Amino acid sequence: MIRFADRSEDWGVGFVHADGHSGRRYIVETVTSGVATFDYDGDGRIDVFLGNGADLPGAASSEWPRDALARNLGGFRFEDVAAAAGVDDDGFTVGMTAADYDNDGFQDLYLSRFGPNRLFRNLGDGTFADVTDEAGVGRGHKLGAGVTFVDVDADGDLDLFVANYVRFTFAEHVVIREDGIDRYAGPRSYPMDTHQLFLNDGDGSFWDGSETSGVAAHPGSGMGVVAADFDGDGDADLFVLNDVHRNFLLQNDGRGHFTEVGMKAGCAFNGTGDELGSMGVDAGDYDGDGQTDCVVTTYEGESPVLFRNDGGFFEDVTSATGAGNGLVPHVTWGVGLIDFDNDGWRDLYYACGHLQDSVDSPGRPTAYRVRDHLLWNAAGRFREVPPEPAGLDAVASSRGAAFDDLDDDGRMDVVVLNARDRPTVLRNVSAHAGRWLGVLLIGTRGSRDAIGAKVWVEAAGRRWFAEVLNGRGYQGHFGRRLHFGLGDAPREVRLEVKWLGGETTVIETVSCDRVVTVVEPLPGVSMATGVPR
Repeated sequence: MIRFADRSEDWGVGFVHADGHSGRRYIVETVTSGVATFDYDGDGRIDVFLGNGADLPGAASSEWPRDALARNLGGFRFEDVAAAAGVDDDGFTVGMTAADYDNDGFQDLYLSRFGPNRLFRNLGDGTFADVTDEAGVGRGHKLGAGVTFVDVDADGDLDLFVANYVRFTFAEHVVIREDGIDRYAGPRSYPMDTHQLFLNDGDGSFWDGSETSGVAAHPGSGMGVVAADFDGDGDADLFVLNDVHRNFLLQNDGRGHFTEVGMKAGCAFNGTGDELGSMGVDAGDYDGDGQTDCVVTTYEGESPVLFRNDGGFFEDVTSATGAGNGLVPHVTWGVGLIDFDNDGWRDLYYACGHLQDSVDSPGRPTAYRVRDHLLWNAAGRFREVPPEPAGLDAVASSRGAAFDDLDDDGRMDVVVLNARDRPTVLRNVSAHAGRWLGVLLIGTRGSRDAIGAKVWVEAAGRRWFAEVLNGRGYQGHFGRRLHFGLGDAPREVRLEVKWLGGETTVIETVSCDRVVTVVEPLPGVSMATGVPR
């Protein structure tokens, strides 16, 4: 059975989220923030970045809110090193992602904000430098959303897709009054904004290719975004969520030119044709058929949606699989398709909480602060996991969530950013978990992060699949190191990697219950070596 131990009190970081609220109800307060997990200092342990808001007009915090970088010390202990590292940003952060955009071996950090975005280059000595201006990725004063690094044109350099929410200014602020109560306005009260694509020149700078790529032709009210090869043609497509507007599937022609095919592909709306208050998105193979499926979180009164991928066409299988069980009353945000008990099937974790802080009323089935939800995957069908036995005791208004093995024990842990509160930090202590394998890919001919590479693990007639993704969940990032739950697989498995350029690496025998690093072979070398860490 899946079980977590709540370590929120003693994980070592005193971060408390702020959204700048003062009673004026600016829409920007509702969308902060995502959370990211990545190894910023190269010590092999996964660190945590938490985005924070900032004081807005009318608010006056006793201490100005700042982002936090929780360095993993081992033993499930962390310390906030954001100030020392130079990333204790005091702007209004709504999302982020991390990747090695300059291929120097160190994970860089990009922040999506209300205001100019920020790119922090990792200097490799535990510190970062703000290179936003020289890189050309600040994108002006906008209200940001999900972001992802991805090589859209297969030139070996990571490009940057930036979703934007709506065109908001304080001068055009809208408040909705219902039943004598002021409430936050939704995205329909503001004009939609264009999403952006910055193309990497390979010299540390980017140029705005939004128009030439076709991305700018489709304005929306962006939220979460994930890039994957959804149609199996070898390049990265973009699934872009829009809040109370149709979702976009931007299909890549392999040269970085995109066609919007969401309606044709079946993922613009849910299965009954309703546009959704789409929030966060994760991608993964939930049913073991070797294709990348998607799960989308939504607003109160709407079920989250599980889209099953069938060769680039999507079917809403939420009802058939039970993937939305118990979630309709709640607003859902962060989400992960993660195998928590290593039985070989990806489970579903939903971060829940309302954005209207005045929603609580007797008899209403939801509230501003509620428990998160966990669904166990039983061979493609999902069952609700009772919160008390699972250790899901925290009651909060959750936003972003990230999932990684923070203590290197082979079980996936959870960090949830909660609005106006401390984060929820859950250590996975599930007993009798199955075998597992962690896979870290190092690219040599393309992006060093190997974003877009595909991995298959095979044992005893069964085959597991995953793709290296960037920017997942609700406007956050996690999972660069792939995690495979293998159930009762034998001690040794077969590993196959297909790199973004099309080359394949096969390792016939890999021992389980460890992390292996696979390096992309140079030209003329037929196979890479798996190196246990």
